[in-house]
Amino acid sequence: MENVVIIGAGAAGLTAAIYTARANLSPIVIEGMQPGGQLTTTSDVENYPGFPNGVDGTMLMADMRAQAERFGTRYIFGEVVEMQACDSMYSLQLTDGETIETKTVIIATGATAKYLGLPSEEAFLGRGVSACATCDGAFYRDLPVVVVGGGDTACEEAIFLTRFASKVTMVHRRDAFRASKIMAQRAIEHEKIDIAWNTVVEEVLGDESGVIGVRLRNRENDEVSEVECKGYFSAIGHKPNTEVFAGMLETDEVGYLVADGVKTSLAGVYAAGDVADRIYRQAVTAAGTGCAAALEAERYLENQEHSA
Repeated sequence: MENVVIIGAGAAGLTAAIYTARANLSPIVIEGMQPGGQLTTTSDVENYPGFPNGVDGTMLMADMRAQAERFGTRYIFGEVVEMQACDSMYSLQLTDGETIETKTVIIATGATAKYLGLPSEEAFLGRGVSACATCDGAFYRDLPVVVVGGGDTACEEAIFLTRFASKVTMVHRRDAFRASKIMAQRAIEHEKIDIAWNTVVEEVLGDESGVIGVRLRNRENDEVSEVECKGYFSAIGHKPNTEVFAGMLETDEVGYLVADGVKTSLAGVYAAGDVADRIYRQAVTAAGTGCAAALEAERYLENQEHSA
């Protein structure tokens, strides 16, 4: 019987591992299919505290992993395909059929950014293609960028990018934004934002340096055009990785885990990072909730011992 199993190995999961390992709880981290999480797709991270010159995302996660391992964290490569509650413990079944029983669970499976599904998006991911203006906007100072989407997130990200970019082109497949009226109006009226209505992205263009533009198609007249840009931001939403917990844990209408702080609707089960955060989605906030989840798990286990 394990004390703590952490599902996910991004900033939230590895921070939780560091704290629970230092508390002598000997945690297991189930790394998933993308160990290190979304930061491993980011070549330069400039907004994580403690790195005045920035840090490579993959290296940051490798260091966090090694730090947790130093204190006794164990790692399993795989995914959880089923979770069951039984008395005061939880049973986790992995992809290879292995079953792990644990007293507490910290869910840090994150949320996956939605893209259009173009091969060219994937080809330039981390080299001009991004889904986080807050994370990467400063790299495009005085450069043109494109934002895809028409909801509140797209409008917010486009407006944020005007702080850095020379020009922001918003690409929206409809003739009106889905965003709230005030957010839509701010984007429409902004002098640095151009809007391509009724338009879809057909291809992200690039070379060895990264993104250099996008090929667009107007849905009304099929006219094809190209727009120069150095940054391409997908702002069509995120999908929380919570399918395996459906029916067990409370989620909102999108699928994010509902938590009181980090406490989920099940005792001894905690949510950390983007899996429960639809607002901030930053590495540093994920790490903070990973710390909180670890401390809550430690307290829960202490209370269980005292009440036994």
